[in-house]
Amino acid sequence: MKSTILFVLFLSIYSGTAQEIVNLWPEQPPYSKPNTVEESIIESWGVPCVKNVTIPTLTIYRAVGANSGRAMIIAPGGGYQVESFVAEGQRIAESLSAQGIVAAVLKYRLPLTEISNQPHLLPITDARRAISLFKSMASAYGVDPSRVGIMGFSAGGHLAASVSVMVSENGDENPDFSALIYPVTTISADNRKWLEECLFHRVMTDAEVRQFSLVDRISSATSPAFLLHAFDDTVTPIDESLLYANALRVLGKDVEAHFFPRGGHGFGPGRAEDGTSQWLGLLANWIKRQ
Repeated sequence: MKSTILFVLFLSIYSGTAQEIVNLWPEQPPYSKPNTVEESIIESWGVPCVKNVTIPTLTIYRAVGANSGRAMIIAPGGGYQVESFVAEGQRIAESLSAQGIVAAVLKYRLPLTEISNQPHLLPITDARRAISLFKSMASAYGVDPSRVGIMGFSAGGHLAASVSVMVSENGDENPDFSALIYPVTTISADNRKWLEECLFHRVMTDAEVRQFSLVDRISSATSPAFLLHAFDDTVTPIDESLLYANALRVLGKDVEAHFFPRGGHGFGPGRAEDGTSQWLGLLANWIKRQ
């Protein structure tokens, strides 16, 4: 209850747009164990972030004006250590909502060993649940349940790519399209080290390395994608997006990609001075064509 109150206060301070908060799971979420971890809000990379997320939620922003019948679930980034819920969550949802697209910001459980013996399963389980839950509620928001996508930033982009590539046997858990914003999509040496330290908290098995070689696992079942990156990103190299986009292109899948010369990593809704502020309009146009 304390974390819910804290989060509602967080929303009231940083967002003037009406929204609804829905719990992902009616009871204790899968793979969680009893814990005393408390959610908190901190500043990281100069923006407000949520830390120690143990209760996953969807914060839903209804479409303003003409409803496109499309919805996008948004997974903020933060290296699987925090979640940039304002710059890569609320601000994105507000923009899409204003352009007739229902947006739902996903506050997914962070992979903490204090709350799970299988921490690597928490984010992807929550992402799949968010998709299926929203599809079950889609009509209440004027959304076609076959037009529900997922997008993510950085680590959130890795999460969005994971649910797009690792196709679930339950069709309702699969996104109909995806938007990957400066995402992690390969299992390079640096990426493997990061995943072992921040997602798995142990050495990955050979099978897990193959499983998370996302670009190599793209297939005809992978959802269409919109990709965004800056060439001067020194945190997540632009090759992560280039390789993903090309793999979709080779299979004849719908893919749209935009690469800016400058912008670095974590530019969120973008900046006028380097041109990155253009991307949300481009994304909205692409979503409406899906």
